[in-house]
Amino acid sequence: MIKLESLKKSSHFEMILKNRVINNNIYSIYCKKNFIDKNKNNKKLYISFVLKKKIGNAVKRNRIRRKMRSIIQKLLKIDSIINLNNAYVIFGKEKVYREYHNSLFEKMKKSFKSIKDINL
Repeated sequence: MIKLESLKKSSHFEMILKNRVINNNIYSIYCKKNFIDKNKNNKKLYISFVLKKKIGNAVKRNRIRRKMRSIIQKLLKIDSIINLNNAYVIFGKEKVYREYHNSLFEKMKKSFKSIKDINL
């Protein structure tokens, strides 16, 4: 099983935010080759979910995080479209809260496939 590991240092966030981005009206995904753990046969995915306080209170923001985290875990089980050699930062927007799980799953699947097609 692959463990989801959150980014801890602000310098890691800054390095990732300088690279590739995929935007839509629901979320933005930033990615960069994994610079945190150089070990190639690791079972960790470095990913962080970021939400603004304008979206709502802590309950609403945490619900959005849980929803996105469960979709990422589903994508890891079903397909190998998420590259473990990359580190990701996902900025959720308010529409994630109102979006249905199935449609959000399909949109994230399409986004991660397009990231995989791009050579970083």
